[in-house]
Amino acid sequence: MSSAVWSCRGRHLVAAERPLIMGIVNVTPDSFSDGGSFFDPSRAVAHALRLVDEGADIVDIGGESTRPGADAVDAAEECRRVLPVIEQVAAQSDATISIDTMKASVARKALAAGAHIINDVSALTHDPEMSTVASDGRAGVVLMHRRGTPRTMQNDPCYDDVVAEVHAYLAERVKAARAAGIAKEALAVDPGIGFGKTVTHNVQLLANVKAWRVAGLAALVGLSRKRFIGDVTGASVEDRLAGSLAALVNCVLAGVEIMRVHDVAASVQAARMARAIEAERGSREL
Repeated sequence: MSSAVWSCRGRHLVAAERPLIMGIVNVTPDSFSDGGSFFDPSRAVAHALRLVDEGADIVDIGGESTRPGADAVDAAEECRRVLPVIEQVAAQSDATISIDTMKASVARKALAAGAHIINDVSALTHDPEMSTVASDGRAGVVLMHRRGTPRTMQNDPCYDDVVAEVHAYLAERVKAARAAGIAKEALAVDPGIGFGKTVTHNVQLLANVKAWRVAGLAALVGLSRKRFIGDVTGASVEDRLAGSLAALVNCVLAGVEIMRVHDVAASVQAARMARAIEAERGSREL
């Protein structure tokens, strides 16, 4: 893919020889994989800059865990966690910065501090002011599908057809975002792997990428180290790199433009290799 896939505050992010890689920076004490590892702002900044050095196109900075069962964090505490990190990453690099938040007040301050993208796991439904913040700030926006809240979303999630229902929800949220004044080219859609889904639901979504994505928009998938990988493989959370990369390659071959990951260097390598092989597929007649 050689065309611009995502417009974020004047930046035009392009997935050319591989998908864009979004590196995860959790400034939290309780995220499922690395909670507490980067709770100190200086460590979070160092980690973000290391991810950029490893090839991350985007760093996604979040101050509130959205893992199953997580407690909510108020806006003041979320700002206290993320704003110093965003400011320093913006000052020390040219990285494209994403703020992982559902709160308009946090997003507004994050954009002022140097962020370019709002990654909202509620798809702009949690805070009625978020659409205005995104539109006024010309921010890139991730619209993600989920069922329930972090505290409730894994309580027996049920669908008649998870792929069709995720597609319908994302299409509806895109329509709402456009009606709120957010440019089409600023939007990306995320099926919300692990957010109100069983293992089977997650696998079905990964097996049917083209059926849930919204035509004309970039697709983002975040599956790195998630519980369903452990359920399928038996691997503990600290030992899920191989499973994460296998699922990432599937997404690359299905045309996903943006992958949200913990392990940037390995993901860049795997994505580049998968894209190179796919580019040659069908070029020689047998």
